[in-house]
Amino acid sequence: MMNADCFALMGSMGWLGWLMPLTILLLAGLGIASLAKYLFSRAN
Repeated sequence: MMNADCFALMGSMGWLGWLMPLTILLLAGLGIASLAKYLFSRAN
């Protein structure tokens, strides 16, 4: 999907359309960070 379509969809959904992608990115980032921390702590 193009960026314009994405922004139009997010805009039409209101604040929920902005909150959901940010929440998904945050959860993915936390998951990756905890996985990396786990892997590096096991390596030592």
